[in-house]
Amino acid sequence: MQDLAALIRAVPDFPSPGVLFRDVTPLLADAGGFARCIDALAEPWRGSGVQAVCGIEARGFIFGAALAQKLHAGFVPLRKPNKLPPPVVAVDYQLEYGSDRLEAQSDALKPGVRVLLVDDVLATGGTLAAAASLVGRLDAELIGASVVVELVAACGRTRWQGSRPLHSLLRY
Repeated sequence: MQDLAALIRAVPDFPSPGVLFRDVTPLLADAGGFARCIDALAEPWRGSGVQAVCGIEARGFIFGAALAQKLHAGFVPLRKPNKLPPPVVAVDYQLEYGSDRLEAQSDALKPGVRVLLVDDVLATGGTLAAAASLVGRLDAELIGASVVVELVAACGRTRWQGSRPLHSLLRY
């Protein structure tokens, strides 16, 4: 994973003073690095029967779509408000400084479909927890989640649901 870590750029004081932002853009721009990243994200889920990968807006779409192809699964985008045509199912959730909403089309997942969540970064865990709740509202079976970067100090893993696996490639 050291080669992948070298492709994650640290940006101090972004988006606000005191925050060290982990930018995955250089990883995405490196064809070999991106391919190794997708292979590593797929590894723990091979043979688990993933039927759909749900990618969380926006960078989760990039990793999620590539991972879905690698796992021979469908891809479902979990979007911010007012991006999908109705009917949608929505979950409101709290952020560190405010609130937000995730939406999916109401027929995006069939009941019982085995779902893997994917996002680029796990920080406080609010978005990932909301995505898990949204999958539940669609009556799908959440089998776990994968993120490229986990910001350990933000304690997002503590908001993860129960015994479902949460896989992170890089931990800072």
